[in-house]
Amino acid sequence: MARYTGPVCRLCRREGVKLYLKGEKCYSDKCPVVKRATPPGQHGASRRKPTEYAIQLREKQKARRYYGVLERQFERYFEMASRKKGVTGEVLLQTLERRLDNVVYRMGFAASRAEARQIVKHSHIEVNGRKVNIPSYLVREGDVVAVRESSREHKRIKELAAAATRTVPAWLSVDPEALRGTVLRLPNRDEIDTPVQEQLIVEFYSR
Repeated sequence: MARYTGPVCRLCRREGVKLYLKGEKCYSDKCPVVKRATPPGQHGASRRKPTEYAIQLREKQKARRYYGVLERQFERYFEMASRKKGVTGEVLLQTLERRLDNVVYRMGFAASRAEARQIVKHSHIEVNGRKVNIPSYLVREGDVVAVRESSREHKRIKELAAAATRTVPAWLSVDPEALRGTVLRLPNRDEIDTPVQEQLIVEFYSR
């Protein structure tokens, strides 16, 4: 599967906000967004006023990079959201939050979504007692996500669970000692801290 392998801090600088792609570094003073708030490249910030299309594009790119999703897959998520009942933008963010790699990250079993994706792909995670190694797997209400028995002594996973530096969102319940969490319900929009205006994404795809 194709994936972005370049420097991720450039992505945060390009969008002008922290996308929390680098784990602990994003919470420190070493974060490039704090040190250099201008976009990457020799020309820095543009003096031209962005067009309506450019604003919509940047919002879509911001959401896509925040969750680590490639272009074609993001389009499929939007198509899924547009076919469901409810506000399309909110349903889109709710769908992205349901990704297994995002849930593993939200539960504190990984320092970033990239690390969570690697943990899932390396078969360290199970859902309802069954091994799942697909990061894009969409969890449902009532699902139990846990670190597999054979992986519970994994040094990195134990370190992250013991640290518990992030607040677990209200739609999830986590037992850090058992390395297990439950999806209590699907998230509401006010429980999703993704720094995007989803309506602009809807307008981008509605052109």
